[in-house]
Formats: sequence, structure tokens, C-alpha cells
Amino acid sequence: MEIFSFITIGGTIAFAASGALAGIRKNLDIFGVAVIAFVTSLGGGTLRDILLGQFPVKWLLDTKIVVLIVSVSVLTVIFKNRINKLDKTLVFFDTLGLGFFTIKGIEVGVGAGLSWPSCIILGTITACFGGVIRDIILNEIPTLFRKEIYATACILGGFLYFLLENSNFLKSYKEILVFSAIVLIRFLAIRMNISLPNIKS
Repeated sequence: MEIFSFITIGGTIAFAASGALAGIRKNLDIFGVAVIAFVTSLGGGTLRDILLGQFPVKWLLDTKIVVLIVSVSVLTVIFKNRINKLDKTLVFFDTLGLGFFTIKGIEVGVGAGLSWPSCIILGTITACFGGVIRDIILNEIPTLFRKEIYATACILGGFLYFLLENSNFLKSYKEILVFSAIVLIRFLAIRMNISLPNIKS
């Protein structure tokens, strides 16, 4: 399996599980859980494709992605009683999704010939905006707009991606390093309670 396909599948599974868990936490029915999983997984990528003028958006041409999301949603519901700490599990899958989809968004931008700042922005949008849509639907303040280190981890990962651009690392190793850095930054920020300062009125 090509590494890019692995990134797509890994990110989709991670965000689908994250969305499904968020829906379960809000006591939604199975359809509602699947819808939240769907928008969490595909919201950022859909916005990315719209910004790039790529129509139809990619998931409309790949029914396997839809089947994958539905399958993850059903499995998450079935095994929800085995998940002892729902909030921590949600953060775990959400963080994995950030890492996978930041890389995917950056590489789509590179393939489109965009400058490196635009690629980092595109990677951040791909990674974060599915979660933004999820939180808005569930009547939560999106994590992106709170003081948590969230989009910041994606941006720092994007900088690392381009710092390694001229290195001797194989592409797959570079992607693993960037993914690991994003996940580590996010987890360390949560563990050490590191956050951006609030703006007080």
C-alpha cells in the first residue's frame, strides 16, 4: 500500500472514530453518530478541494471511503461500553487524525504547485475543519478556537515538513517524522497543560 493511501485511510479512521465518539457522548442515535463521523472525517478535505477548485470533491468519487466511515461508526457504537474514558479516547483519535490529515493537505498543496505557506495553511484546514464542523453541529465551541494547542501543532508540523524538504530522508520517513511531531506536540501540550493565552475583554 502506498504511504499516501495509508495516510488517507489512517486519517479517515481516526477522525471517523473521533466523530462517532463525540456523537455518542451527546447521546445521538446511530444515524446521528454516523453523520458526525462523516463530517469530522471529510469536512476539512471537502473544504480543501473547494478552495482548490477540484470538483467533484474526491470522496464523491470513492465510495470505499463512505463505507469505511460507516463501518468505523458502527464498530465504535458496538464497542462503546469497552471505552472507559470517552473524553481521553476522543482526544487520542482526534490527535491521530490531525497528524494524518495535516500531511495529506500539505501534499495535496505541493501537488497543486502552491507555495510552502499556502501548503501549510491547506494542511491545517484539512486537519482541523472537520473538527470545527463537528463541534458546531454538537453545539460546542470548536477546539480550534479555544486556547488548546490544536491548529498550532499542525502549523509546526508543516514547518518541519518543509525544513526536511531538502534532507536526505526518504519521503515515507519524512512523513513519519512529521506525523510523530504533530502527535507529540499535541499530547505534550495536553499533558503539561500548555496552551495559548486567552484574549480578555
